[in-house]
Amino acid sequence: MKNRNRKIVLEDGSAFSGLGFGALTDQVCELVFNTSMAGYQEIVSDPSYTDQAVVMTYPLIGNYGVTDEDYECKTPSIGGLIVHDYNDAPSNFRYTKTLCEYLEENGIPGISGIDTRQITRRIRDKGNQRVLFTASDMPVKKALEIIHGTPVPHDGVSRVSCKKRWYSRTANPRFHVVAIDCGVKLNIIRSLNRFGCNVTVVPYNTSAEEIRFMKPDGIFLSNGPGDPTDVDPVIETIKSLIGEYPIFGICLGHQIISLAYGAETYKLKFGHRGGNHPVMNLENGKIEITSQNHSYAVKESSIEGTGLIVTHRNLLDQTVEGLSCEKDRIFSVQYHPESAPGPQDSSYLFGTFVKYMKEAR
Repeated sequence: MKNRNRKIVLEDGSAFSGLGFGALTDQVCELVFNTSMAGYQEIVSDPSYTDQAVVMTYPLIGNYGVTDEDYECKTPSIGGLIVHDYNDAPSNFRYTKTLCEYLEENGIPGISGIDTRQITRRIRDKGNQRVLFTASDMPVKKALEIIHGTPVPHDGVSRVSCKKRWYSRTANPRFHVVAIDCGVKLNIIRSLNRFGCNVTVVPYNTSAEEIRFMKPDGIFLSNGPGDPTDVDPVIETIKSLIGEYPIFGICLGHQIISLAYGAETYKLKFGHRGGNHPVMNLENGKIEITSQNHSYAVKESSIEGTGLIVTHRNLLDQTVEGLSCEKDRIFSVQYHPESAPGPQDSSYLFGTFVKYMKEAR
């Protein structure tokens, strides 16, 4: 690791100095925080973090390196990483490279030695804002000009979605699932394989007619970055397929399903990111500890009359965490039941999807 003096400048004018690692490039990102205590590799390689700088509230990052089997995508698109204490000497027999090497290879800036809890409190108090990774001698006034002069991107899904279809098959498959890739995490595909599904992954703008031609047993709608209202092609595709196939959506997929039914979404003050969010299953009263990563939520007042019902609720802020329409065999959750390295309280949802596909045959 090559430590060099770097700093970050927040949109509110505050600046924090630290030591750079990864790529030493200037980068403007949306600033968010994640409360997970493990899984930094999965976070850095999650396409939902496209154009975002992630503040890790857990202080020690990098201590177990990165491992070839644990990536959530092949090419990471995270904007940057902000940590308190970066460790560049991993102790893990599985690791194949350091986190610094991984970030440097992919042009992603990182900075350590930062008071991450102070920044987290700023985000909680003031809401999400943008940040610039830059050299230590960059004047704050100039940094703010760069931030304000950088357009907010709205094409995250089109950048991270696959460009052509690909396949993930399993032994003795029972079902064929078409997964619409808005930035899908690879562990979702692995989870579908474990539940006996062959998966055809298709680009986000694949038409309903193309999907029908593939003759799937069910359709999966993935997670992904950004504002769900930016992905009209996916919303229109789901509108066309409602009632024809069982459909399961996660995270951005959950929001897209709600929009396809006529509900509305809105941006949260600072979003939900981390592996410790309690969610109540309203159908059985059980509480699940969930992993989350999103900035937007479904507006509950807009759900009435759409045919959807609320199935899960966040116990921290009462936001909608799950929706379903039993008649159409469609359901979705805002959180990640496939989360790696955990928690694993919600993996039963893949079984629910399998049940709907069995019933639809």
